[in-house]
Amino acid sequence: MADVWCTDTGEAVYRSRDAVKNLRIRVRIRRVTSTAALSQHLHQQVSQQERGAIELDTFTSQTRSGSTIDEEEMVIGWQEKFFSQYEVDLYQTESNCQTPLEHQYHTEILAMERAKRRKNQRIFTYTDFDRFAKWEEQAQSLLTPAQPIPTFLAERMASVRHRRQERRPVDSNIPKSCPIMWEPSEEFIKNSHTINTPVQNMYIMGDLGPSGKLGLKENEYVLCTIRADSNGVITIKPDFNNNRGAYRIETMGEKREVWQLYLENTSADINAEEKDREQRMYRDLYIRHKDYLNSLVGQDFEMPPPGVLRLIVNGEIVSAQGYEYDNLYVHFFLDLPNSWSNVPFHCLSGVTQTCRTRVLGKEDVAFFSYPFSFESFFRKEDESDESLPQWPVLYFKVLSLDFWQRYRTEGYGFLVIPSTPGCHKMTCRTWRPLQSSTAELRRFFIGGGPELEDVSYVRIPGTFKGERLSRCGFRTQTTGSVTFTLNCIQHARAFIDASSLKRRRQTVLDQLGGHSQQGSVYNVLEAFQKARKRMHDARESLPRDLISTTVQLNSESSA
Repeated sequence: MADVWCTDTGEAVYRSRDAVKNLRIRVRIRRVTSTAALSQHLHQQVSQQERGAIELDTFTSQTRSGSTIDEEEMVIGWQEKFFSQYEVDLYQTESNCQTPLEHQYHTEILAMERAKRRKNQRIFTYTDFDRFAKWEEQAQSLLTPAQPIPTFLAERMASVRHRRQERRPVDSNIPKSCPIMWEPSEEFIKNSHTINTPVQNMYIMGDLGPSGKLGLKENEYVLCTIRADSNGVITIKPDFNNNRGAYRIETMGEKREVWQLYLENTSADINAEEKDREQRMYRDLYIRHKDYLNSLVGQDFEMPPPGVLRLIVNGEIVSAQGYEYDNLYVHFFLDLPNSWSNVPFHCLSGVTQTCRTRVLGKEDVAFFSYPFSFESFFRKEDESDESLPQWPVLYFKVLSLDFWQRYRTEGYGFLVIPSTPGCHKMTCRTWRPLQSSTAELRRFFIGGGPELEDVSYVRIPGTFKGERLSRCGFRTQTTGSVTFTLNCIQHARAFIDASSLKRRRQTVLDQLGGHSQQGSVYNVLEAFQKARKRMHDARESLPRDLISTTVQLNSESSA
């Protein structure tokens, strides 16, 4: 008997660009018990004891006479039909044939019997057109006895396969009812748990009955199952041995005999000339597909006009946390400063869905995952103006809605669009205005509360034209925070203009580039400009005599 058995009987999945019709598998089975094993065991005992007390001539001659069908080897191709002894006995009689395929089998069997060229005794096949594919779950499988009744899923999969063979037209009408089943029943789950992938099956079988009792259905065992689809995916169960031990097959009869099974891939390798021709064919196919995609997209890349910066923001309102009430939603809009414009009929505002909060750590968090997208253009009207441009600002307001449809303002906030392209994750704190205790009681019992007439007041209102903005006496309360994710894309003709990139002094538009160094320079220049303005304001507020004294001391110290 075999010293090492291969116990890994799982299926293996292969992908091949070659036609599946070129698949060849060598199958070899060998019986390792019964008379052959007993004869070998007794011979070993006699050789060790060097005695001739047991006469084995007759016993050995019977074993050798039956050894022709105790071991068999065949090379089988894809969907190649080999008849079993049961099929030979069944289809020899024409009255047993009902379908055109069975009549074809009858003709082939008669021709094979007349020519006496039958190659197989125990190993045979069931192709994709045989009846066996319809009740595959009922056949006895490798290592595991078959179930007497097929499972519900097996019956459903068999019906799917029949629909593919009959090629019934698919109803393309759109159902008028809701396609979403919120509370599916057990029957609905059973009926929907099927896969409608068109495949072709092939089964390599073995008749493992006694030598003189071939042709009984209960002695048929599945040696190998092969499935192939139109995408070149081939599934084989069990896998090829690949220098491993043999698979063990134990029959379920009274004798419970043990057989060895070997599977080997003997498909012919493609020669160098055909391989080169195939690679050239695929290369030409890929080139044609690429040309087809280019024809759909176009050769000219869409570029903004000269002197214009195109800003695309694909963002997401991720979550909000730390607020007093539940059922939160967010109103937001994008404010464009001077020299900025947007695409006509493109909405720059939005509102999220109402989201309930759940406890995460010590905070109540509402996860919105609400996407939004803006597209705007910047054009410097006066190129001689060296002032730094202002970037768009995203203003938002967080509100809550209770069971009685009463809403409350939970907080105001703003977000300046980053000046550097890329992905940015930002968390913005919010606040809400406060009034008297009566207003807070009104907010608690009937909802509502103080609101801002101009939401841009959370930063610097766009209508403000003065030098100083005072919020003295304005009472507020810090509330929660909102998390944003922004993906910023900047597009300008100046980014690819080599001459403009090599100039020592770039224009303001060129400084809006997509490099981190340019963003750092922009931030430094902006901070320097603000500090210079504060020093100028402080100098204007000092008395004249103090300024003259300071100038005189500075001149003496320098002297």
